[in-house]
Amino acid sequence: MEQNNQSRRSFLKKSLWATGAIIIAPNFISCSDDDNTALGVNPSGFSNQHFNEGVASFDPTSSSVTIWTRYNRYNAEVIWEVSTSQSFDSIVRTGTIVTNPERDYTTAIELTGLDAAQTLYYRFMCAVDKTVSVTGETITLPQDPSSIKLAVCSCSNFQAGYFNVYEAMAESDADVIVHLGDYLYEYGAGEYGTSPENEGLNRQHKPEHEMVSLDDYRMRYRQYRGDAQLQLAHQKKPFICVWDDHEIANDAYIDGAENHTEATEGSWEVRKQNALKAYSEFIPFSRADENNNSLIYRSIKIGSLVNLIMLDTRVIARSEQLVITNYFTQTGFDAAAFQADLLSTQRTLLGNTQLSWLVNEIGSSNATWQVLGQQILMGKMMVPAELLLAFGQPGFTAILTELVTIKMRMLNNDPTLTPQEIARIQTVLPYNLDAWDGYPVDREMLYAQLNGKKLVTLAGDTHNAWHNVLKAQDGTEVGVEFATSSVSSPGFETYLGDVDAATIAAFQQSMVLLVDGLSYFDASRRGYIMATFTQTNVTSEWVFVDTILSRTFTAQTGHSVVYS
Repeated sequence: MEQNNQSRRSFLKKSLWATGAIIIAPNFISCSDDDNTALGVNPSGFSNQHFNEGVASFDPTSSSVTIWTRYNRYNAEVIWEVSTSQSFDSIVRTGTIVTNPERDYTTAIELTGLDAAQTLYYRFMCAVDKTVSVTGETITLPQDPSSIKLAVCSCSNFQAGYFNVYEAMAESDADVIVHLGDYLYEYGAGEYGTSPENEGLNRQHKPEHEMVSLDDYRMRYRQYRGDAQLQLAHQKKPFICVWDDHEIANDAYIDGAENHTEATEGSWEVRKQNALKAYSEFIPFSRADENNNSLIYRSIKIGSLVNLIMLDTRVIARSEQLVITNYFTQTGFDAAAFQADLLSTQRTLLGNTQLSWLVNEIGSSNATWQVLGQQILMGKMMVPAELLLAFGQPGFTAILTELVTIKMRMLNNDPTLTPQEIARIQTVLPYNLDAWDGYPVDREMLYAQLNGKKLVTLAGDTHNAWHNVLKAQDGTEVGVEFATSSVSSPGFETYLGDVDAATIAAFQQSMVLLVDGLSYFDASRRGYIMATFTQTNVTSEWVFVDTILSRTFTAQTGHSVVYS
């Protein structure tokens, strides 16, 4: 590990840090007053000017963590300090760095060779300007913890409402925040996420148009990171992040996206690289190849307790999504063609390289819990076909009621059920072909290589809360899935229309009944998951805020489950 760090530092020095990669901090310890005096200044009376995006830390391990800020002034020399005390009277690392427009004035410093199980405080200063950042708080992980708390979130849409979920996580007792993507959204002002209820919050996207250029993506990141509640979460907790599609464009895949038109928006590859460069500037992540912003998949080992494997199900390999409506002909649904395409070995979600790496990571790990931090639902979400096709249409509620009644009769072994009624329940289609259900070959290949090790899969993307039991095609249980609701993006309640809480509750219960393997579903609330891992079990608590339309809110656990 240290040899790898040394080689990375050597490479970066030779390239003069001009590649946009993570900047590696000098690996030394300031252990005397002379050293501290040489690099430190007294920031008493300094302002916070030019530190408009706050501070952040990322990817903690037992010996390293990355600290971040943005200082918006050309060629300013920024001093950074890391201390074991909030008063900064015990500096353990310090140094200087000059800001650079090539990285939009962001600074990311990877500290290595740290002691395990520390709480660390850090800040950035510019002595010439007499400015200082807020004080950030971060950690190094214990060498072998008995427990760890991960706050899991996704889908934070600035113009959909306030980031109360971020504030709730900041004030929680989570050790780390795991963000599963859709950290921001590409849409223009007044587009997705806006509604009559939130239009008065003055949270329209900047720039006003959809993000395409590097400047567009950078401006949007600056807007999001200017939010006080998101700043608080980054200030108080280290983040472990992975992207989903909206960091680039909706329903992205290797060669394009649903929300990208080359005729009017230019080259997909150029847009993608613009998005990934801006991402790496504002959300630095540890990776083996510092030159390649596309390789985000990685593992973070939390002692012998958790092997947290962060995946990329979007950018590097995903085949284009299937569209269910393409299989309807004048004579009806072409099930044979759909099945042939769905099960084609030419289609992939992870790609051979990432899948092989993933299998090796799991196979070589002795951790109690193999945890996938990834974007999309892995559980099979097979819904009666007629219900799926009726969604959002008149008569949906009546069909739902009929199907629930039939399913209840099946569970009670009703001998009067007709073959036609049974077919209504057993003729199913995947509800979301953008999820693992659209790539079942990769899923089964992964399941086949687990060798008895059970997965805990963390998922986001859908804006709703789910608990799925994961089963292979032969019915073998291989793990469990905990999927988080969104920070602010709207969920199923948007599509259900203007209905009361009782109707939403009935819909949720109906889905749990109709979808085999689905144990819990929340269709309307915004929130996060608190996942607590111990050597004996993992507890998942779905925490919800009561509003995102006011900064005055309450947060409470709406559901919890213990898995062992």
